[in-house]
Parts: sequence; C-alpha cells; structure tokens
Amino acid sequence: MHVVGVLAMDGVVAFDMAVPAQVFGSSTGDRRRPLYETRLCTFGGAVRTSEPFGAMRVETGWGLDDLAAADTLVIPGHWDFLEEPPGDVLEAVRAAAGRGARIASICAGAFPLAATGLLDGRRATTHWVYAAELARRHPAVEVDASVLFTDNGDLLTSAGVAAGIDLCLHLVRRDHGSAVAAETARRMVMSPQRDGGQAQFIRHADPRDLGAALQPVLAWMESNLHRPLSLGDIARHACVSVRTLTRRFRAQVGTTPLQWLLQARIRRAQHLLESTDLPVGRIAEVVGMGSPATLRAHFARAVGTSPQVYRATFRARP
Repeated sequence: MHVVGVLAMDGVVAFDMAVPAQVFGSSTGDRRRPLYETRLCTFGGAVRTSEPFGAMRVETGWGLDDLAAADTLVIPGHWDFLEEPPGDVLEAVRAAAGRGARIASICAGAFPLAATGLLDGRRATTHWVYAAELARRHPAVEVDASVLFTDNGDLLTSAGVAAGIDLCLHLVRRDHGSAVAAETARRMVMSPQRDGGQAQFIRHADPRDLGAALQPVLAWMESNLHRPLSLGDIARHACVSVRTLTRRFRAQVGTTPLQWLLQARIRRAQHLLESTDLPVGRIAEVVGMGSPATLRAHFARAVGTSPQVYRATFRARP
C-alpha cells in the first residue's frame, strides 16, 4: 500500500496536518479497500499544534525514520516556518527525495521544503501572503503566487489552507485517475477541481501605501480608469518624460505605468463585481477595458477565473 508520511513539527497547523489523512483516507478502490496509509511523523512521539489555530497535543508512533521511508511525504505549515528547520528534519526530507519519494508541501510548508534546496530551479507556491518572503529568502525558487498548487512531478507545493485539499486530490487523480479522485471529493463534499487560482483571493496594496512621490499620479490614474490613458498621457500629467516616469515606477512600485494601470482596472472590476449588479459589459466600460471580451481576457489572465465565476464566488449578499 502507498504510504503517506506527514511531517508534524511543533506548532504544526492542525488543519494542514489533517488534510492529507482526510483526503487519502477517503480514497478507496475496489470493495472499498483503502488505497493509502497515512502516518503522522514527529520527533519524539508527540507534537503540539499551533495555538492560534487550535492548540492540542497529538501523539503518534511514527518518527523521522518512517518519514524518510514514505512513498509520499507531505510537509504542512507550522507556526515558526520562518525559522531554520532542525537539521534532522532536513536530512529526513532529503533522504526521502534521494530514495525517489514524492514530496509535497501545504501552505507555509514550502519554507522548510525550500530550505532543503530541493526546490531550487523549480516552480513553487505558498500562501499568497507569504509568497514574496519565500521568493526573497530563496531566490533560486521560481515562486508563483497566482496558482492553487504546482506540480513538478516529484515535488509539489500548494497555496494556503484549502488549497492543500486541491493538491491532495490532484495526487489521488495522478495515482488512480479522475473517477477515484471525483469519488473521493464527493465523499468530502468538495469540488473535484476548483476553477481559477489563488490570485482571485489576493488583496493588492492600496495606492496610498506606495511611493509617496508617485501617490498623486497614482490617485489620478485611479480616478481616470475609464479613459483610454496612454503612457504619454500619464507622463504629461506627472510633468516628466516617459523615460523618467517609467524609471520612477520601476523603482517605487516595481512595475511599469501601463502594467500598474491594468492592475488597477482589474482591482476596480473585482470591486464592482463584488459590490454591484452591473453587467460585465458596463463594468468593462467603467474600468476602461472597452469591451466585455477584453475584460474577460485580462481578468482571466490576472485572476485565474472569469468575471462571472468571480462574481458568483465573492458577490456580497444582503
């Protein structure tokens, strides 16, 4: 039977820790026989979960040797994920990888996984709140904050919280096909495969929190999203050359003026989809996209789903 080893360090997030057992334990084959055995692996037989997310003490008979011997190794998030993981943990994860095991992380579990060096040169994700920090600490890792999970074959990572379920269902689908994954999801009252990515959940910085020198022009752009603004229009309003404007945006905002304008239009569209009943065509006009087709194309690229699906998910109900 396929053995799944779940690493539980002190301060492990209880939900992240329980997700693999729930998903893999719900996966059965012919005659309802289990397809996986899940083992919770700790240092000394017991672990305390993270206090902010429900503190408890969990005892287990599995240790790091069992973790290194598992067919699939899952690293959940834990409270002190910014601290350097214990050397024994890193050795156990590397040993599993060296033996050919499949390794996956859930949420902030990407940090200890990245600390092993195994993610260098690979695409990875984590909770969108922590993605920039993961990229800063591990520049050799290609961090993508827009997706629910990444699959490099032997190394997989997932975004925050519920995305761990998406990742584990994806592994079941890889191992046993769509029918088994769909039945597993049905038992959990879960969609077999969610639309979009975590980009739809990201809250972007308020223009007022960005570079003070650019704040007036950013505010002006925000108030003129409905207009077909060109790079020259923005530079003239800022009373600088296009070259100077572009340089300042790169230095203070981290992107180009037109890219920031596009992001602002997407943010406004998200707000209108959440808070109004305006048709998509009207929203496209209000945010300066021109046509529904243009809005849908840019929205899908930036948010990972369609305006209609986004509205159905996030529309505030009275």
